[in-house]
Amino acid sequence: LSDCAAMATVPLCAVAAVSLPMGFGVEHLKQLHAGRVSAGKPFDCEVVGGDITKWRHPEGKLAVCYTMLSRPSGHHPPVRRNGATVGDLICVTGTLGGSILGKHLEFVPRVREALEMTRLARIHSMMDITDGLSTDLNRVCAQSAVGALIEADKIPLSEAALTMPDPLGSALNDGEDFELLFTLAEEEWEKLEGFEMVPLTVIGRVTDGRTMRIRMPDGRMEVLEPRGFDHL
Repeated sequence: LSDCAAMATVPLCAVAAVSLPMGFGVEHLKQLHAGRVSAGKPFDCEVVGGDITKWRHPEGKLAVCYTMLSRPSGHHPPVRRNGATVGDLICVTGTLGGSILGKHLEFVPRVREALEMTRLARIHSMMDITDGLSTDLNRVCAQSAVGALIEADKIPLSEAALTMPDPLGSALNDGEDFELLFTLAEEEWEKLEGFEMVPLTVIGRVTDGRTMRIRMPDGRMEVLEPRGFDHL
C-alpha cells in the first residue's frame, strides 16, 4: 500500500503467496489472514486470491509475498522517481527517524495524502522513504540525473529520533519511515501551503550535477552519502 502511495495511485486489490512452516496450524493462518484483511480494508483493497503452500524449512520460517494492483488516479499521472528537475523543491511528509522504536509496525500508508497532494499540485517525482532519506533521495537523484542540496536544520525529526544518540543520522539513515519524499516546482509548492492531512516540509532543492550535499546547522557543507539500508 505504501508503494501505491509512492506513485499516487489508487489501490485496487492484492494477491498473496504464503509458504507456511510445518505445524503452522489453521488458527495461526486465520490470524494472518485477518491481519491482512484489516490492513487493506481502510483503502477498499481486498485480498482477492493467491496461493498457500507449506515447506520444511529447517528454522520454521514463514514466507509471505504480496502483489498489489493499483490504477492511475485520473487527476494526475502516476508519479515516478525519475522526474526531479533542477530547481525543484525537495519535500517530505511527516517526521523522520527512530522507526525502530515502533513506527515501522504501526504506520498508516500515505495513500490518501498522496492522492490529495496530486489533486492540488503537479508533483515531478516521488517515492516512499523505506531505506532512509539519504539512500532514497540518492535513488531519485540517480534516476533523474540530478543532484541535491539538503538543509540539515530543516529535516523534521520525529520524537523517537530525538531520543537516539544521533538524531540527524537517524532521520537520514534509519529507514522504514514510510513517509513520502517528493519534488515539485516552487510555484506548485504554493498550492500545498495549508495542507491539513499531514505536515509537509521543504528540506532542500534539486541541483545540477550528480552530487548530494547537506548544509549542516553550523553552515558547513558536506557530501551526503547514501547510508541507509542496502538490500544487496
